[in-house]
Amino acid sequence: MAKGGMGNIMKQAQQMQRRMAELQEELENKKVEASAGGGMVTAVVSGKQQLLELSIDPTVVDPDDVEMLQDLVTAAVNEAIKQSQKMSQDEMSKLTGGMNLPGLF
Repeated sequence: MAKGGMGNIMKQAQQMQRRMAELQEELENKKVEASAGGGMVTAVVSGKQQLLELSIDPTVVDPDDVEMLQDLVTAAVNEAIKQSQKMSQDEMSKLTGGMNLPGLF
């Protein structure tokens, strides 16, 4: 391989690394929202899969049925995380041109 070719590959790798760092920062500022129970419980998760907000409609709080509330919270949070992961994968796919690079996200 020519000396200039290796330098070009390194330059491209550095550019991709810089763009990946920018993308991670952008994802941290993006949010996805998911609800369960017809909107009774809503979870907001960042692009970095961190729970940012959790809203619970007071009418769903029943001391005699805590299990239902737990199920709704679990469902809303899991769905929001799933959407966040998909958003991250979609954004990374745009950056890598569809190449599957394990361990990036």
